[in-house]
Amino acid sequence: MTIPLSSGTRPLCTAALDRVVYLLDRSLADGYRIRAFQRALAVIGGLDDDELAERIDNGTLTQLDGIGDATATVIAEAAGGTVGTYLTKLEAETLIVRTPGGDQLVHELRGDCHLHSTWSDGSASPLAMAEAARALGHEYIVLTDHSARLTVAHGLTRERHMRQLEEVAAVNEAVAPFRVLTGIEVDINEDGSLDGDDDLLDHLDVVVASVHSKLRMERQAMTQRMVLAAANPRVDILGHCTGRKVTGKGRDGSDADFDLVFAACARFDKAVEINCRPERLDPPRALIARALEIGCRFSIDTDAHATGQLEWQPYGANRAAEMGVPADRIVNTGGAEDLINWAHSHR
Repeated sequence: MTIPLSSGTRPLCTAALDRVVYLLDRSLADGYRIRAFQRALAVIGGLDDDELAERIDNGTLTQLDGIGDATATVIAEAAGGTVGTYLTKLEAETLIVRTPGGDQLVHELRGDCHLHSTWSDGSASPLAMAEAARALGHEYIVLTDHSARLTVAHGLTRERHMRQLEEVAAVNEAVAPFRVLTGIEVDINEDGSLDGDDDLLDHLDVVVASVHSKLRMERQAMTQRMVLAAANPRVDILGHCTGRKVTGKGRDGSDADFDLVFAACARFDKAVEINCRPERLDPPRALIARALEIGCRFSIDTDAHATGQLEWQPYGANRAAEMGVPADRIVNTGGAEDLINWAHSHR
């Protein structure tokens, strides 16, 4: 006879699968593995309590389309009240190492100024991203989904961005006193202009501007492109400035006169982003050192596209500490109002 599903069993199974997805995101695992556990979540969510209990008891979960051996094992172990070998292994293997200096900087960071949601190419809702960031001890996040030009990332049209702002207002009511600040990652066009309407950009809390196209532009043209963006009063943070990729086949960073780019950032009081994505780690150490020497501010941001990726700040903090970047030069060591006031001083 099947043991009835206790009131705590389904939440345990769901929590275990959710945690696996979170940890796979944290490790930047391939999408196939992540989708397998997301499918399993959807499958057990569609079962009534009796069928779920019976299948766990009889070991027949794998007869369901969308549940394989690995996902079935995680579910069964969770139902039995144990963490399980796979989840334990993931916890250890995906742990992000912090240097002493990086750990100190992470503890001084109060928010994350660059992240994405399902409104563009992220995998989690603004509410889920806010709740995950709050659980990490953040006081705020800046929601910076892509602008319209980046169609491959489902960039925000003006109409969709206005609807997103309404959702952000509702999320802020739900998570207060934690705050979701309004923002965008706006594309820098080839001529240095921004892919966004001035009146909308003016009213956002924080604007990150990044190059996503024609990364192989000639040096002088690319320099002018980024300098014009840094000088734009609607820009606050220059995102992943070289555009390099350091994993897989990799991708060289753009060729530009970064002394001029950083001089413009310092002159107009804009922050140079230290992008924490493990496949970017942008800018390189030498450019962090040069930006610091020139007098730039910085922002240490995850560029997260999933909840688990919000834990990536140590990747940037370790490098910032190694290059001697002091906490008072990092804009997200301040509170939300400090950040907003600094950003709006550019307008």
